[in-house]
Amino acid sequence: MRFDKFSFGSIRIDGSTYEHDVIIDRGEIRRRKKNPARSSESSSASQLVIGSGAYGRLPVMQKVEREAGGHKIKLLVLPTIDAVEVLKRDPKDTNAILHVTC
Repeated sequence: MRFDKFSFGSIRIDGSTYEHDVIIDRGEIRRRKKNPARSSESSSASQLVIGSGAYGRLPVMQKVEREAGGHKIKLLVLPTIDAVEVLKRDPKDTNAILHVTC
């Protein structure tokens, strides 16, 4: 998976631009519905990266941390630009929820 560009309001992955939040689950990209992030949205991997927006303002509920821990999923919550860097370096067995605004 190739991450070409991220800016406030959009992200470019594998040559396609998404102007909405995305979920990456086993290499498949799909639109994230606007509701609180849940680890079960993308939990088939051993690591879940949540991109918390351009300014890192997306709140992640404590329930997400508990749920991830209960499923033995390593959870990383980072501003989206940093989350993308993690995905570039360590994509194996990693799923993601990427927020493109705030």
